[in-house]
Amino acid sequence: MIRSLHISNYALISRIDIDFTDGLNIITGETGAGKSIMLGALNMLFGARADAKVITDTTKKSVIEVEFALEDPAAFDDFFAENDLDADGDRVIMRRELSPNGRSRAFINDSLDIRLVDIHSQHQNLLLADADYQLRIIDSLADNGDLLADYAVAFSDYQCLLKKYSETRDMLLRGRDESDFITYQLEELNGLNLVEGEEAELEAERDRLAAMAGIKAYITEALAPVQGEENALDALENSVDALRELSENISEAEVLSSRLDAALIEIRDIASAIENLDLDYNVDPGRLDEIESRLGKIYSLETKHHVDSADALISLRDKLSHRIEMIDNGDELLASYEADAREAKKKAVMIARRISERRKQCAADFARELREVAEPLGMRNLRCEIALSTSRLNRFGIDQVEFLFAFNKNQQMLPVGLTASGGEISRLMLAVKSIVGKKMNLPSIIFDEIDTGVSGEVASKMGELMQSLSERIQVITITHLPQVAAKGKSHYKVYKQDDELATNTHIRRLTSEERVEELALMLSGSADNQAALAAARSLFD
Repeated sequence: MIRSLHISNYALISRIDIDFTDGLNIITGETGAGKSIMLGALNMLFGARADAKVITDTTKKSVIEVEFALEDPAAFDDFFAENDLDADGDRVIMRRELSPNGRSRAFINDSLDIRLVDIHSQHQNLLLADADYQLRIIDSLADNGDLLADYAVAFSDYQCLLKKYSETRDMLLRGRDESDFITYQLEELNGLNLVEGEEAELEAERDRLAAMAGIKAYITEALAPVQGEENALDALENSVDALRELSENISEAEVLSSRLDAALIEIRDIASAIENLDLDYNVDPGRLDEIESRLGKIYSLETKHHVDSADALISLRDKLSHRIEMIDNGDELLASYEADAREAKKKAVMIARRISERRKQCAADFARELREVAEPLGMRNLRCEIALSTSRLNRFGIDQVEFLFAFNKNQQMLPVGLTASGGEISRLMLAVKSIVGKKMNLPSIIFDEIDTGVSGEVASKMGELMQSLSERIQVITITHLPQVAAKGKSHYKVYKQDDELATNTHIRRLTSEERVEELALMLSGSADNQAALAAARSLFD
């Protein structure tokens, strides 16, 4: 059950700290006092969308915290173990923090989030006419949780396999119409014999060869003076010979001859090194043309197929090859996929039928119990039928459900949305919640004005029903009806109070005498009216 509630810096609430008790907890207060604000904070704690606009003081974060007391802590051992959470004896503390920047964090025992309470807001009365909600009620009462989990897996598998079959079938139909064109494209791609990474290697080699062509030109130019029929080396050798001849007559010529001969040796060595460079950078003139031709074909196909690399062409080639293979072997492949889908559907249907059987067994009992619970709430002529019909396989199974009601004698059975007033729907929903509450593994349930649209004796009966439900689980009820408020074990009043800076919402637990005064106020609009005070005291008798 909820042991305590803390809310700070949330809308009109500066700070609230309140302790709840077991049994039936009543919350009252004038319209606009802030009861809905408290409920909004609780909804945010349990997963509703967080909006930074609710933060009053933007220099601080907003905090909503609830402490639960666990009647049977061992029942949560598996959950804590599965989610790697630390148990804290018989209590669970849930907290949600909302920062001014809109960031939100949720914790349980300073770790994660868990749902430990059912909050029934006013608009949920309309859910009673919703087929999906009706089915969830039946499944809850039929204990179909485990079967539904198995079915969800089986149905998902079936959907995936059915999609695979349908996509393959459609692809084969398109492929057979395009078979000749696909074959032509594949032959064209196969003709290139592409290899992964080839394009990058060819481009690198082309760039290298293009650079070598320029280098070769300079080497050739450097070799020109020292090669050929008439070159500098031969001319210099002639010069050396001439100087040697002169040395017989001119002594200085011998020195010049020696010097020139030494220079000639160095020049011959340089010429040899240049020749070696020429050999090292020898370029096959046809290789560059060959590479350019190969790259041209690759680029052409890339443009044709709207891709940006040869590797993408290889991927396309493989896909086309796979498509041709599938087209050629399509009937066999499609039959295999169809068999898989049929088998998956068979498994899903088998589980769905088990779920359906349990729903049908539960439906009649639920209709009977609903009549019994609702009859004291002023619906003595209520007739109820839970109509289950077979539908196509869907995410809920094979059942279509419809709650049919007649509230008066000789009235035709009709869907609840077509026959019930707002007050009747409120009473029916309370009856449903009280029945489902027996099956729910929840410590607490919160009703937000579920008694809207009723009064008098019916209101008193609704209070008694909530009081009876509170013997099994904690019930917190927001109400405007004194007949309901009088049934509570504990009574809390929500009110607004002004200070110098702002209007703030507060809540406090009422004493016995304050409860009488609050009920008198609810009855007459005045807490001092003696007749109202007497009537209020009579409600506690």
